[in-house]
Amino acid sequence: MRIPRAIFDDLIAHAREDAPNECCGMIGTKDGRAVQAFRTRNAAASPLRYEMDPNEQLKVYNAIEDAGLDLGAIYHSHTRSEPYPSQTDINLAAWPDSLYLIIGVAGDEPDLRGYRIVDGRIDEAELTVE
Repeated sequence: MRIPRAIFDDLIAHAREDAPNECCGMIGTKDGRAVQAFRTRNAAASPLRYEMDPNEQLKVYNAIEDAGLDLGAIYHSHTRSEPYPSQTDINLAAWPDSLYLIIGVAGDEPDLRGYRIVDGRIDEAELTVE
């Protein structure tokens, strides 16, 4: 996935603003390029997991569809650990055609990584910040 610098910066800002809790949201894409990030509220309000409100998630999904975009990624942050899918993340991975982006903000420098998670299998995806 290609991610414009402005969207990358917004994801990092979202993660830092919601810390110590995890942040979450969705990304609309076109032809493999991130076009718009949609912030959602972490209904769990937890530093250990995220949970999108189903009504808000549907509203964002519809906005992505109405804009003629694809649901290219679902993102959240890890505020205490490296940006690698936890078992909870794997269990929540219900969109096999979307990437799962994890923003790590536990260290000095933010770290954004992407994964494809299908049937419990994790494959790291290539991300390019432009």
